[in-house]
Amino acid sequence: MFKNLVNAFAVKGIRKKMLMTLLILLIYRVGCFIPVPGLSPTAFGNLAGNDFFSVLSTITGGSLQNGTLFALGIIPFINAFIIMQLLSLIIKPLEELSKQGEQGREKLTQITKYVSIVLAIIQGIGIVISWNNQGYIQPMFGSTGTVSLAFTMIFVILYLTAGSCIVMWLSDRITEYGIGNGSSLIIFVGILTGFFTGIISEFGLIAEDVTVIWRLILYLVVVVVVFGFIVFIDLSERRIEVIYGNKQRGNKTYRVNNSVIPIRINAGGVMPIIFASSFLMFPQLIASFWPQSDFYIWWSRYLGVGTWAYAGLMALLILFFSFFYAKIQFDPYDIAKRIQENDGVLKGVTPGRKTAEFLDGVNKRITLFGAIFLAVLSLIPSLVFAAILNNSGSLVNAFSATGMLIVVSVALEFNKSLEAQLAMQNFKGRGIL
Repeated sequence: MFKNLVNAFAVKGIRKKMLMTLLILLIYRVGCFIPVPGLSPTAFGNLAGNDFFSVLSTITGGSLQNGTLFALGIIPFINAFIIMQLLSLIIKPLEELSKQGEQGREKLTQITKYVSIVLAIIQGIGIVISWNNQGYIQPMFGSTGTVSLAFTMIFVILYLTAGSCIVMWLSDRITEYGIGNGSSLIIFVGILTGFFTGIISEFGLIAEDVTVIWRLILYLVVVVVVFGFIVFIDLSERRIEVIYGNKQRGNKTYRVNNSVIPIRINAGGVMPIIFASSFLMFPQLIASFWPQSDFYIWWSRYLGVGTWAYAGLMALLILFFSFFYAKIQFDPYDIAKRIQENDGVLKGVTPGRKTAEFLDGVNKRITLFGAIFLAVLSLIPSLVFAAILNNSGSLVNAFSATGMLIVVSVALEFNKSLEAQLAMQNFKGRGIL
């Protein structure tokens, strides 16, 4: 990857795209330090309030915790994207749009953005109510009074929603003029920011307690090992060879090269974890509108982020969504049909239905392994990190399972984008394009 970065900077066109990407990411990080008007200065740094908001704050690079313009970040758009993917399987017009090529995908993306604005308003309401209950909202339109407080809360909600829209716009600019997927890179930068902030915070504790350096070293070793394991699994795949017969064209016989069907162990990437966490966290987000209600107290105590019930349900939902996502991505019967139409066969397998059943069986076994990997990853690292750091310090939540998977996936995706750009440049240099 570092070699690709060096080679990319040597090419003028790619260098411009990389600098544009860095510039937009810098603008995003600047927005993460613009405070929200109407918040008490004493509240900054304490706005997360509980484990639930701490998880959201990690994804935004601490912007939510610090009460800034980009407190919502790209989260509403990601949630809207998940909802639209699920609705595309249920609502026929949306399914037809997804199959209409580039024009259909553009319309679907536009609808997704409208949905994300609605979700941003809903999430903004929940966050502002939570901040107000903690006494962090200061009336802006007059010194006191319920009306002044209500207007301030409405202003803050609109402010947070506008910030989320700006983040969406910035992500689109990265995708259009930079390298890689804008939404992924913004989340990537947010997670890494939280990690490096935690590292700096831990270094500050070394002066008070020298033993902190040993737990920090152990923590970094475990992080590197887990990252290595994630990369290994993420790049692993089962390759099924497809043997094609020779093609007859007139009096000539043409040999057709054999191919392979790659079935990745972790084909869904981070999506099953995102689906599962969104499914579990959404009720708590809605219930946070009424923080004194019995339902919110019960949910936070028994099913909230950080509880054993939450961890167990998270693992089960990851298993479910892994198979659900694999079903969307991989259709064995369609693949078997196309293989047969092109006079191909799998070694030792009868063409047609038997091929489809064989592919379906292989896909299910590999998906099960990948789902177990994701379920274990969603539980073990957090527990290990908490044990190493004595369940204290900002590094405990710096790398969640979702965060680690996202960092790896985005880094690999960015590397592939660089390779594609370099390959295209080489083709142009040879006069092929």
